[in-house]
Amino acid sequence: MTTHSAKHLIIGGGIIGCSTAYHLARNGEKDVVLLEKASLTEGATWHAAGLVGQLRSSRNTTRMLKRSVAMYDRLQEETGMAFDWKKVGSLRLAATNERLLEAKRLTTMAKSFDLEMEMITAQEAKELFPYIDDTGLQGAAFIPSDGHVDPASLCQAIAAGARKYGAQIRQGVKVLDFEVKDGRITKVMTSEGDYEAETIVMAAGMWSRELGEKLGIHVPACAVEHQYIVTEPLPDIELVKGLPTLRDPERLVYYKPDAGGRLVIGGYEEGTLPFGDDGIPGEFVRQLLPDNLDRFGPLAELAAEVTPVLNEVGIRSVINGPIPYSADGDFVLGWAPGFDNLMMATGFLYGIAAGGGAGEMIAEWITEGRPSLDLWPLDCRRFGPHHGTKSFMYPRAVEHYAHHYKMRYPGQEHESARNLRLSPLYDILKKNGAVYGSKNGWERPLWFAPEGVEPVDQLDFLEPGWHKFAAEEHKAVREGVALIDQSSFAKFEIIGPGALDLLQRLAACNMDKPDGTVIYAQFCNETGGIEADVTITRLGPDHFYLVTGSGFGTHDEDWIRRNMPKDGSVHLIEVTSGRAVINICGPKARDVLQAVCEQDVSNQAFPFGTARNITVGSAPVRAVRIGFVGELGWELHVPTEFAAHVYKTLRAAGEAHGIRDVGYRAIDSLRLEKGYLYWSGDISPDYTPIEAGLGFRVHLKAKGDFLGRGVLEKQKTEGPDRKLCTFVTATKLPLYGGETIIHDGRTVSLATSAGFGYSVGQTIIFGYLEKALCDETEFEIEVFGERHAITKVDGPVFDPQNEKLKA
Repeated sequence: MTTHSAKHLIIGGGIIGCSTAYHLARNGEKDVVLLEKASLTEGATWHAAGLVGQLRSSRNTTRMLKRSVAMYDRLQEETGMAFDWKKVGSLRLAATNERLLEAKRLTTMAKSFDLEMEMITAQEAKELFPYIDDTGLQGAAFIPSDGHVDPASLCQAIAAGARKYGAQIRQGVKVLDFEVKDGRITKVMTSEGDYEAETIVMAAGMWSRELGEKLGIHVPACAVEHQYIVTEPLPDIELVKGLPTLRDPERLVYYKPDAGGRLVIGGYEEGTLPFGDDGIPGEFVRQLLPDNLDRFGPLAELAAEVTPVLNEVGIRSVINGPIPYSADGDFVLGWAPGFDNLMMATGFLYGIAAGGGAGEMIAEWITEGRPSLDLWPLDCRRFGPHHGTKSFMYPRAVEHYAHHYKMRYPGQEHESARNLRLSPLYDILKKNGAVYGSKNGWERPLWFAPEGVEPVDQLDFLEPGWHKFAAEEHKAVREGVALIDQSSFAKFEIIGPGALDLLQRLAACNMDKPDGTVIYAQFCNETGGIEADVTITRLGPDHFYLVTGSGFGTHDEDWIRRNMPKDGSVHLIEVTSGRAVINICGPKARDVLQAVCEQDVSNQAFPFGTARNITVGSAPVRAVRIGFVGELGWELHVPTEFAAHVYKTLRAAGEAHGIRDVGYRAIDSLRLEKGYLYWSGDISPDYTPIEAGLGFRVHLKAKGDFLGRGVLEKQKTEGPDRKLCTFVTATKLPLYGGETIIHDGRTVSLATSAGFGYSVGQTIIFGYLEKALCDETEFEIEVFGERHAITKVDGPVFDPQNEKLKA
């Protein structure tokens, strides 16, 4: 058979594959080839409902979707092909007071994401969409730049654009297998011969999982059944044409005007069925599934409540098609760990809305090494090995689907596929009242229910019930002594003669410190952005121990591996499961630890920022004097089998001091008071250490070249254009991050983190400000549509001299 070659080979001819080909070719890339096993759009694109909404829960995902709209605005003129793009806006109804709060919160977020969205009255909503019954309606939110489109025509227009710029689109070519050598896909075997390419883009939608199996990877993407109905024409065809799209989350349904005066009505019900969990049957080309009106019936009844006209018009057709989904309901994007040249672009639940912007981001990722927007919420490295397994992915996808429009309170946890990764302390802490949340499959205590309180999470928009219990835990850390199970930390050993050189190249700070030193470090990329935020303990000349967040292990490991020398001089070994972590912290921590430890743990013998091997009870422990709560304390890294023994020993010794268990919700308020930052929120590849106020961790004089040095050197000399600032107010505000920060009536930033500091009695907010505003002090924050005065202060607001930390 013939061998073909391409620079960029894209697998899949749906909207994502076509958009990626379009943007690569439009950016000047030559030799772009797209392979589609049937014809374009014939997977999930052709039967998509076609809503184009832009607001999502992260700023950069929203920005990406805004780029879709910008592309759709120009595409018809560029290609000469019509695709029925109607920029008619979108309505989101608020049928209850809780939904009104939800809509106000979303409107505030939209403002901070620079997306126009406004709250309107029930009457104004009815004027925009006259078919709704506004009885009892509390209000609505409106986004004027949203709209709807014909998905198949849009995809064909994008493909025409890709061809115009030189991309080749080959239909009827099926990918059969791959050849991989040293982590690189060297050959793609197809029905028309082999392909060799520099980069391979996996944009195969629901088939990505099956193709991934051929590469030995569990792609955390699947498909589930989704139904919508198309009505007979409504009486006033011209009126229907101009309607906005409509979402009524309380009744779980959405509406889109369709050709000929019809309405498309779909929704997200309980108990949808997974599709393809035992393999996608046959070729499944342009096929639908049998309709299931028993399952859709309740949604139709709910829709008729809000739009009674449905009782008067018939149903023309029922569409039941499989739609892509992922293990957490969001996309699977980015370079696949373990492969040099495999770009993931799959799991697109809302692919029509995202198609234009996602293709642009993927093209940038391929040609520039990273997209211009940090897309961590969509990055395939957010997943662990369990996410792509059948027993996790399908139950979680079905649950996500059912919750697509259901009320989700801040901090709400999933119920399916739980209890996968358990600390050795899980059962002990459960008996102590732990209310568990899940992070990367790990069960972690969020807070502890005292005796007589049911250990069930207490959620609310304005005053969650868990606040009072987390406040008590916070107080225990500040005034007494507490134990925190942090076994879920991702942990790695970096060993070999090249280990120091590697870390010196990756870290902005000097890593050549004495054995036993604990180093807080940022790994930056070429633009100075923070790729990882870690602590590293030097155990020996060629031996380091790295600890990172529970959800960042795959990401950080991939970043290190992509920068490791190929000569075998460095070995990176994950040891997460080998050691449990018990954090003992608080002003009485030393009294408790010394009572059960054979070694001297005085400040003189064991200063802050150092690590020692000690014995607790009968257990060998690596004690690391550092922590994320801003108090005297040690992270005790314990061989897993000794963890319960160490916990019980400490707990018994601490009874006289009122020792308490503490969960992750209290950690968050403690770290906010101390000005400690969280990667993926306060810091990310979008921000440099200098901008984040971590300039003290950038050591230009003590070391040679490292990734991002040029950018950081310039910022240190000239000052950055923006800085992370701390804001406070004595009012306890219900903040969750993403809220709009305002100065002189103008949106100037958003809250990267926010919460109440119980020790200082203030709400604390972090947010970046442009240089011109950094000398100002009086600002406002918008919360559920209302503005509150906040004051910029020099942080941290608790123990700025680190006296408690270093006691």
